[in-house]
Formats: sequence, structure tokens, C-alpha cells
Amino acid sequence: MGDPSDIRNWRRRSDAITTSGRLEAGDPARLAALGVRHVVNLALDDHPEALPDEAEKLAAERIGYSHIPVPFDAPRREHVAELARVLADTKGPVHVHCIMNWRVTAFFYLLDLENGVPKREARARMATVWDPLASDDPRLAPWKALLSS
Repeated sequence: MGDPSDIRNWRRRSDAITTSGRLEAGDPARLAALGVRHVVNLALDDHPEALPDEAEKLAAERIGYSHIPVPFDAPRREHVAELARVLADTKGPVHVHCIMNWRVTAFFYLLDLENGVPKREARARMATVWDPLASDDPRLAPWKALLSS
């Protein structure tokens, strides 16, 4: 089974890590078929596009679940550190998602930098989904601050 092209902003970082935007009702079974053993969700449960009862749907597929709710207007380094901890402590393959794959790619940009990936390469990876550093949108100021720190 190949990577699903119809899951919003699906990306494969490695054999052990995939990322995407929101999950829909049939996606837990699809992730299980791909061999995913754990899902990390960075979106808020009350987002209108959040998958209701996500943890239970994943558990039914024997997939572990971690939730790190990241308010879009208030991302913090502590959220990034928690993602790094979960990734280090979790047996993969792991799938990390939010609603648009924006939070996820921004966090992986920071993790890439911490792991010695050159800034240009890390930013190019992030920019395949979005690039808040290139935007003048004032709503992205918290992201620019986080990514520039």
C-alpha cells in the first residue's frame, strides 16, 4: 500500500515518520495498514475539522495516541520539546498531524535545526507545506517569533 495522496498535506519524512493535516473517519484503518503504531495530534480537540473520538478510533486499530494541543495563536517551545520527547519515547512508525500540517512542519523545522540540519534545507522541507517566515500576515507573528528564536 502506497502513501495516501488524499490525506491533507501528507508527507513522508522517513520510513519511521509521516505527517499530515487532519484525519478523517477512515484514516485510522489506513494508517494501521501502512504500519503506523503511534499517532501524535497537535491540533485542538474543539477545532471544527478535528476527528471526533480520535483516540478511541486509533485504539480500535491498535495504534497508540498522544495529544499535544497547540493553540495556533500561542505555539511554545515547550510544545516542541514535548513532541521531541514523545518521538524519542515511542516505538514507530509514528504519524504526526494537526489540521493543515502547519504546526507539524513548523515543529519539525525546529527539530531539524536542533539535529544539525542546515537551515536552508530545514526551511525548504517546511516550505513544501507552508512558510510562515516568508509571510507578513500579522496572525503568524507567534509562529515567526517561535521559528526565529
